[in-house]
Amino acid sequence: MGFNGMEAEVTLKWNELDDRAVKTAKILSADAVENVGSGHPGTAISLAPAAYLLFQRHLRFDPKDPHWLGRDRFILSAGHSSLTQYCQMYLAGQTLELEDIKALRSQGSLTPAHPEYGHTKGVEITTGPLGTGIASAVGFAMAARRAHGVFDPETPMGESVFDHNVFVVSGDGCLQEGVSAEACSLAGTQKLGNLILLWDDNHISIEDDTDIAFTEDVLARYEAYGWHVQRVDWLSEDGSYSEDVAALDAAIEEAKAVTDKPSIIALRTIIGWPTPGKQNTGGIHGSKLGSEALKGLKEALGADPEKMFDADAAIVDEVRARAAARAAEYRKDWDARFEAWKAAHPEQAALLERLLAGRLPEGWEAALPTFEEGKAIATRAASGQVLNAIAPVLPELWGGSADLAGSNNTFLKGEPSFLPAHRSSSSFSGDEFGRNLHFGVREFAMGAALNGIAADGLTRAYGGTFFVFSDFMRGAVRLAALMDLPVTYVWTHDSIGVGEDGPTHQPIEHLASYRAIPNFAVVRPADAAETAASWKAILEQSHPAAIILSRQNLPNPARGEGTGLATTADLARGAYVLADTEGTPDVILLASGSEVSVALEAREALAADGVAARVVSVPCLDWFEAQDREYRDSVLPPSVRARVSVEAGIALPWYRWIGDAGRAVSIEHFGASAPGELLFKEYGIDAQHVAAAAKESIEATRS
Repeated sequence: MGFNGMEAEVTLKWNELDDRAVKTAKILSADAVENVGSGHPGTAISLAPAAYLLFQRHLRFDPKDPHWLGRDRFILSAGHSSLTQYCQMYLAGQTLELEDIKALRSQGSLTPAHPEYGHTKGVEITTGPLGTGIASAVGFAMAARRAHGVFDPETPMGESVFDHNVFVVSGDGCLQEGVSAEACSLAGTQKLGNLILLWDDNHISIEDDTDIAFTEDVLARYEAYGWHVQRVDWLSEDGSYSEDVAALDAAIEEAKAVTDKPSIIALRTIIGWPTPGKQNTGGIHGSKLGSEALKGLKEALGADPEKMFDADAAIVDEVRARAAARAAEYRKDWDARFEAWKAAHPEQAALLERLLAGRLPEGWEAALPTFEEGKAIATRAASGQVLNAIAPVLPELWGGSADLAGSNNTFLKGEPSFLPAHRSSSSFSGDEFGRNLHFGVREFAMGAALNGIAADGLTRAYGGTFFVFSDFMRGAVRLAALMDLPVTYVWTHDSIGVGEDGPTHQPIEHLASYRAIPNFAVVRPADAAETAASWKAILEQSHPAAIILSRQNLPNPARGEGTGLATTADLARGAYVLADTEGTPDVILLASGSEVSVALEAREALAADGVAARVVSVPCLDWFEAQDREYRDSVLPPSVRARVSVEAGIALPWYRWIGDAGRAVSIEHFGASAPGELLFKEYGIDAQHVAAAAKESIEATRS
């Protein structure tokens, strides 16, 4: 196969078994796609030697324990080439068997089209959208360093049981996506020496030769980011091709030895090699080879062209035995060091046990602050107070903002920033184990990195920006929802209340847009009390959620007995009766966030006209929808058809709840540059218009 076998044998102890194992991975990759009729065989075929080298020589993992804490993390950013990972998992005896390879892309199989977190054990994160795997890997690398700081700060970096490498395999497409540039720039600034990126530089994408759209000097760019860069050419200048695993092995060893900066290795390959007629073309990237090319590939590899899924059991057994032996060797050393660490650090060990179990500390909610009743406060400010109050009792909680910490109120006071100490500024001092994250103006990378942190599993992270700029990170948010990762987004400046900043900064469609994502909670508290209760509810669950917060001050009225307003006890149910009437109400006013106070004002105005209005605070439609029918009907009695929704955004999510006679007080157009109070009045988000809408709705029930 052109491995420069003699050199490899000396430096790698590479032998015929390894050659045959790589051939097996190439053949299985081609057969699996041919069998199902769709998929991406090309990269998996040509990258098989590199993937095998990683899994069998460098990647520390335990095939029988995919969640082993001491493992290296492997992320296939080029997720379409899922067979690159699946075949190595099969050869190593990790989760997958030959029947799983045969079942590629079929319903219910452990080998879906793209690797999926939570579906296939051993897959660290879902990687479908290009670039997001690299960006999430940056989060994994950050999480490793933070874990070292939380559990074992006195041990030198690289010597702790919590230290490990993060290996990423990407293609040309990943490096074209902007999110990879955002994240890799951040990784260079953070000097994440535990991050190693293998770039499959094959010059091919779906539209064939990448020269039509991708011509920059990638390694120069990464060197400018502050990365350690190397190139390994399997394609020589004279056109000859040799899968020189020894050269790649040496490059990986050098990358592992560089601990003060992340590393990228550009590996020049020929996609699909050695498939006659199809290699080095876009035709092998995303479609099956076809019978003739498949036959040619097998003949070139010295395999029987008539056999499908021809995996020699003896070869597979030996490769698995080797992988198991490596794992046992690593585990013996690591387990001994882990037990010594637990004995020497009982408090940290107890913390680790709690976090691995996904538990919050007993009585943590006592740390939640209370707020002066009757004193107006912006919910973004209230949120900042909550975070700072609970931070001492929740050491797993950390986060930051996309250059908006002061506006988002995400900064934990008295805590160092997460950055190399020499990067400290006059405003922010920190160290490599710090707690406050600075993502820069990189919303998408922030979201993807948060996914990596959450998938790593030991800590709980949040990230903030203005709500309108959540558009830039939507792809990462969707992936968090898809994976059900407990990421929390702090999105402030939630409406036309932003005011003078104008329509570019005023969210209109955003609440509806994010409510449309399945498995994602959009939480918009009405006041300071609801803000504290919202954080409590979010943290007591292990799911993705966004807390949507106001720029402007909002009333914080007294609640509870004798006030006429309910407490926040039922906030986690998504909607609750905040203010009620005697007997059956004439109309129900539903509102979220800043508009709850408008609904309360409208209730008073209606009462003066003899109309009895119930006010329902709806901090989270998603949670309310999850309640049983009995509870939902108790809040919104089906017999009361007169209903009004009040929200400073488009009304799309509300029509299900207000029904045929209901009315929506909303904003169905973009905003303007003017004071927020003026815009609320001009656009009809006030008590007068809500009361009028209520009367219209009541009248509609009579027709």
